Amino acid sequence: MPPPFWLDTHCHLDAAEFAADRDAVVAAAAAVGVGAMVLPAVDLASCARVAACSQRYPGCAPAYGIHPLYTPAASSADLARLGEWLARADCVAVGEIGLDAWVPGLDMARQLEFFRAQLKLARDAGLPVLLHLRRTIDPVLRELRRCPVPGGIAHAFNGSRQQADVFIDLGFKLGFGGSLSYSGSTRIRHLAATLPASSLVLETDAPDIPPVWLRQDGQVGRNQPAELPRIAAELAALRGVTPAELAAATTANARAVLPKLRPLSAACFRPG
Repeated sequence: MPPPFWLDTHCHLDAAEFAADRDAVVAAAAAVGVGAMVLPAVDLASCARVAACSQRYPGCAPAYGIHPLYTPAASSADLARLGEWLARADCVAVGEIGLDAWVPGLDMARQLEFFRAQLKLARDAGLPVLLHLRRTIDPVLRELRRCPVPGGIAHAFNGSRQQADVFIDLGFKLGFGGSLSYSGSTRIRHLAATLPASSLVLETDAPDIPPVWLRQDGQVGRNQPAELPRIAAELAALRGVTPAELAAATTANARAVLPKLRPLSAACFRPG
């Protein structure tokens, strides 16, 4: 019996960490049933890399955006160029965009400027968004109320149940990944176990957010999309469902919130 079909809604396959063995990383993911990935850009330079990966690997779908950590080097001209990327037929979302209050030294006013501009681009293009919201859930929600967009995914969600419900009411799905594998992540694990099944999507954020089994003897291994089924097994156990049931539900949720994924999700991962 073939493995379930898994969809990784947040993977930085274009990252330098995968430069030496990207074909092998994709092949390993395909071997365990990861049949589609969403690749979010983080700045204008990575838009081109994400597009190249999506062309090489037919199961990949690109999202284009300027990440809050990259706003110090971004310019207003980048926003105009971003609009051109968003007009491409292959673009499934605007992202990764949002706000970050965890990394010291970032100018929140500048982050807000770029976030607001990108929300307007998403609204005008009719595209969902992939949200970065590290320690900024309430400010992100405030901006979404001011500039409604066609839903999206709250990436690496780690908020309260009340905040989760607000995102759901706004048409968003909530992304869960390697963080739920840690026994100490009690809030994330409780949310993952109790939120409506229709609100959940799976992600790795590879090469970041490694699951617990990649931390050994003080060393942290590189996360990769092939870890998604094992992360999903943790979530399935928390929810008392089979991996196959979880795969079907989370893939359907991803397709619902990212409608342009539909023609891509059945693609095989073979270099083009």
